[in-house]
Amino acid sequence: MFATQAQAQTPGGAPASGGLPDMIQMIGLPLILFVLFYVLMIRPQQRRMKQHQGMVAALKRGDTVVLNSGVIGKVDRVDDTEATIEIAASTKVKVVKSMIAEVRVRGEPAAANDAKTVS
Repeated sequence: MFATQAQAQTPGGAPASGGLPDMIQMIGLPLILFVLFYVLMIRPQQRRMKQHQGMVAALKRGDTVVLNSGVIGKVDRVDDTEATIEIAASTKVKVVKSMIAEVRVRGEPAAANDAKTVS
């Protein structure tokens, strides 16, 4: 149906050059693109996912966390799939552990708050 000029001019429609180099080119380009896609996209995403799972598994009471929504709070209780986060004085929220975006270090300095200043 779609024949190159060289194939159209040869008797019987046989390929003018060897069919193997054309076949290697036809298979090689998608293979190279898949390998490139794997190295640049899939592999780093798998690494990030493993790192996040490890971070969530190591979650413990007293850790300061940032949720995907941007809410910052302190872990009050940890279950298998859920955690209770205290986001304000006597305000606790139950969240799915996979929605925790970041665990901050305990020694990290707290933001300035005028209500907490002691004279």
